[in-house]
Amino acid sequence: MITADVVVLLFGGRRPPRPLAALATQAANGPQDIDGVLGRHGRLIVVGSDADLAAVLARLLRADRLDIEVGHATSRWTARRARRGSARRVPLIRDETGHVIVGLAEWHGEGGAPLHGEAVVDDVVLFDGEAAGVRIEPTQSMPGLRACVIRPGRRRWVVGRAAQLGTTGATVVRDGTEGSKIVRRSTFYRHTEGWLLVR
Repeated sequence: MITADVVVLLFGGRRPPRPLAALATQAANGPQDIDGVLGRHGRLIVVGSDADLAAVLARLLRADRLDIEVGHATSRWTARRARRGSARRVPLIRDETGHVIVGLAEWHGEGGAPLHGEAVVDDVVLFDGEAAGVRIEPTQSMPGLRACVIRPGRRRWVVGRAAQLGTTGATVVRDGTEGSKIVRRSTFYRHTEGWLLVR
């Protein structure tokens, strides 16, 4: 990757790690800053949280630009890897609202109450009735995600293409950010095209 073809997106007032100091940078204060670099660079390096990386992937998804390579720099070591590494396509996990997750998502009951309803991964029932909550994580290989009921002790993970919830009321937490609306249905699923992760 030619240095001029790489831009570093800086979230939350962060500074670029030393291995990225010679590269072009862009402060990312909103969607317009992300959209402004699309089409001008072949690789984006995100300096920020999982939620920031997910926001970049959501903009790439919306713009139909999943051909752009994306690295995530959270330390000097990951910064070097994001600059010099090779990209490979991994599953892109999104929900029905267009939000993307890269770390984890959770479903919780309304107002801290237990979660009532039913959750399934593909054709496997995770719970039917009541649960403390459900955790969903993307995987870097097919079929794309895994999910489990949140409970003390060992968790039973179920892998699949999609996780679906029908409930009397739930909050959705995406990469640490809680949604503002109570939902009765929520689905996380593998998009038809993956994203190019640099590692």
